[in-house]
Parts: sequence; structure tokens; C-alpha cells
Amino acid sequence: MAFPNIYTTGIASGWKVIDASSLKAPLTLDAEVAIVGTGAGGGVAAEILSRAGLSVVMIEEGPLKTSDSFKDMDEARAYRDLYQEGAGRATSDGAISILQGRCVGGSTTVNWTSSFRTPGQTLAHWASQHEVAGHSEKEMAPWFAKMEERLGIAPWAMAPNENNSILQRGCKALGWESHVIPRNVKGCLDAGYCGHGCPANAKQSMLVTTIPSALEHGATLLHRLRVRQVQHAANKVEGLVCDALGPDGRTPTGATVSVKARHYVIAGGAINSPALLLRSQVPDPYKLLGKRTFIHPVNLSVATMPKRVDAFYGTPQSVASDQFQWKDGVTGPIGYKLEVPPLAVGITAGISNLFGLELKKSMAQLPNYNAVLALLRDGFVPQSEGGQVRLGSDGSPILDYEVSPYVWDGIRRAFLSMAELQFAAGAASVRPAHLDSANYTTWNEARAAILALPLEKFRATLFTAHLMGGCGMSENPRSGVVNSQGRHHQLANLSVMDASTFPTSLGVNPQLTIYGLVAQNVSALAGELGAKLQ
Repeated sequence: MAFPNIYTTGIASGWKVIDASSLKAPLTLDAEVAIVGTGAGGGVAAEILSRAGLSVVMIEEGPLKTSDSFKDMDEARAYRDLYQEGAGRATSDGAISILQGRCVGGSTTVNWTSSFRTPGQTLAHWASQHEVAGHSEKEMAPWFAKMEERLGIAPWAMAPNENNSILQRGCKALGWESHVIPRNVKGCLDAGYCGHGCPANAKQSMLVTTIPSALEHGATLLHRLRVRQVQHAANKVEGLVCDALGPDGRTPTGATVSVKARHYVIAGGAINSPALLLRSQVPDPYKLLGKRTFIHPVNLSVATMPKRVDAFYGTPQSVASDQFQWKDGVTGPIGYKLEVPPLAVGITAGISNLFGLELKKSMAQLPNYNAVLALLRDGFVPQSEGGQVRLGSDGSPILDYEVSPYVWDGIRRAFLSMAELQFAAGAASVRPAHLDSANYTTWNEARAAILALPLEKFRATLFTAHLMGGCGMSENPRSGVVNSQGRHHQLANLSVMDASTFPTSLGVNPQLTIYGLVAQNVSALAGELGAKLQ
């Protein structure tokens, strides 16, 4: 079944899209607003600002890949083309794997579509502990509603696949809370390959929604273009210096692009946004840049079920549980949200901690595997301050992240919760994703083993797909890089509009928080720039 490539049609009709790998000479562009990054933050900002009549330039380091690129639904192709460092990004010591988008649309192109409003507990904590103003649950509600309507976000109406049904059944058997996940989709085929790019344009990512809208309203998109430096003097940004990348999307060609604008929006995402500002040596009088970077540490439990699960098919995430999220309040022992991941062949083999014949035997059972993951909510107490983004010798971003005893305690409790749930749902055996674990055949056996597991980096398998913080917001310049509206405290014409502004992690998948927060803040920015919102 063929689906139209909206970019082929759009470019033919006059959309201004430049593949920087094709540039043979230096290029200078002028705009009213320059936006660095085209993910959840950059995409929303581009649509609102361009629809308000402002000239906008969007800059994306990754490539433009469209539905034509995704129709093979190939895992290896997706990691190579659509993810940071070919899906090989990790913390500085390699102990925590990081899945983060690197393409037009950013992580919205490759995420699993789960779309939650920011918990009220999180927003209240930001106000009381981080001097954030204007983003209470009541103040954010209309902005979340606006973006839910724009992006088709609604609770998934179809029956869950078996992988998600196991989570639902386990919660029901134990009397635990569970709920249907809202998703940003229209016309979803329920194929299950969301992480590889949607071949049907059903996922309402920035790639198929806000970026085309911005282009229709005269914006310019440059892709395969890396912003080397934000140039600034006194209290203003003066321009961006960018390097064109070759067809491989990584090797500089030698061609440069200079961008001048009235206002600059940084939306490269947590890790990349603070790294760019560090590389540019922007004013940082209180040494906050890159600090308090949060990741939602994730651990995993794999169950072998008595019948086929086929966790690589169907909607990746449609059921979740907050049974342990706020159980001990906001600042008690770390809380966590339970969800399931899809089990694509390559990534499942990669997290198995097995080799040779053992790996072969394990992967033969893949159709019967269920996996449950826990998103740990870090950043709410002094014992959980996240990590720090710093620069490598070549100026590339590096994330240091230590796992504190506070977080390890949550990881152990999450292993216990996941195993108990899987056995309650009928698992034949359960194996926590840990180097020293085994396939346990009863809950009592698993419980005893989990309580004895040594919790250390490289022994417990940890990963994340949620990056937050590093340019935290606060009305107090001593506590935040930007104010509550995303405006930089020292540079008057610079804003940060992405998850790097979060003062803590969220406790939910972050895309809807970014959509709502940026819609609110960039609408105010448009007014300040003299534009008229439509």
C-alpha cells in the first residue's frame, strides 16, 4: 500500500527546503526568527511563529527522511538514519544507553507516540521548589488541550496487543491501577514499527504536522546542517555559524552557513541544547549550563509467556500503570511508571546480556516474550540531582550520570514490581534485565533473587529515551538558565524551547509537556515580536 510523500508534493509547490550536503559555497540567510532543532520544541515553535507572519529559518543537524524512507520498516536502517550516534549514544561511561532522535522531526519521528499531560504534582513542585511561574496545572490545561486537538492526541481506542494486555491483566489481578495511554495518531495501521519511522504518516510527529505547516507559511528548512556556534556580544545573540554535513549526515563538507535573525530559539533537545550553549561560551555566571540533566532511568523485566505475544507487532504502548508513581508522595522514595516496550529483534538481542548459543536459544523464544519497563522519576530530592552535560575535546556533548543509592533503591523495587506483575499475568518464567539474573519460575523465587542482586552499573541493564534538563527554567537567575517563558537570563534575544528547560524529570513520557509548554511560551514570544497570532 503506497502513501503520498507530502514533502515531494510540497517542495514541488515551492516549499523552501535546503539539503545542506548539496551546498558548494557559503550561504547567508536572514530571518526574523532562527530555530535550531526540529523536534517537539522546534516544530511547535516554527508553526506558531510562521503562522503569525514571522519569517522563520529552521535548522536541523539530521537528515530529512520521509514516509518513502520508512516503508521498509527496517530496524537497522532506522537506527543509522534517525537516531543520535546511530542509536549508540550513551552516558560517558557507557553504562546507560540513550535513544534520541536525530532527523527532521527529532524524537517525535521515532517515539512510540505516548502522550501524557505533565502531572500536577510535577508542576506544583516546579513552582514551589524551583521558582517557576505561569505553568500551574490550571494554567497549562488550555495549552495541552490545544496541542491535543492539533496532534490528534486521544486515549487509544483499539484493544491492546498482547504485550500491553499482559500489563493490564497483571495490574487487574493484583488490584493495581492501570490506564489507557493517549497517543498522537490519525489513521494508525497498528503495525508496531513506530520506532523506525511511520510509513503511513499516521503518527502526528512534527515531520508531518507542524513543519509542513511552517513551510506552507513561508518558513525555510535546512537539514544536514550543524550549528557550530551561537555568536554573541554584550547581551545579544548576533548570529549562528553552521557547518554543512555530507550525505552521511556526519562529515563536514567545508561549506558554511551564516544565519542572522532578530530572535533565536534553541530547541536541540536536552544534551544538545546545553552543549551548543557551552560550546558557544554564552554567559553562565552561576555555572548552571548542563547541570541537572535528567534521563528517566529505565530498567526492564522480560517474561516468557505460555502463548505467543509477538511484542514486535501492534501498538507499542497503549496501557500504563501509575501504581508506584506517587505512592510515597513527591519527595519520598523514588516513584516509577510501568509501561511495556515493543521488542524489535535487534534491540532485544542487544539488551539480553547473552552471547553465542545462549543468545540464539533466547532469541528463538522472542515470539513468547513480554517485557515491562519502569520509568524512574529523578530530580525531586537532593539525593537525585541527575547528571551533567559537558563537552568533549572536539566540542561534542558528553553526559555524565551517576546512579545514586536513592535511584538504585527504586530500580530494585521496580524489578520486584515488574516480576510480580508478570507472574500475576501468567508468566512461565521471568528474567530481570541484569547480568546476574536467571529465568525464575515462581514469584517467590524471583523475589528472593532480586533482593540479592548486586545493583551496579554494567550489571543492571539501564537505558533511557527521555532527556530533560541542562538549561533549567526559574524566575531566579541564580537557579535557572532561562526564565519560566524560556527566555535566557543574560541574552535578550535568545530563548530555549525544549525539554532541556525542565527543572526535574516528569514522571511521564515528555512529548506532550514539550508541546504544551512551548506553545504557551512561543505564543507569548510571537506577541513580543509584534506578530499577530492566528
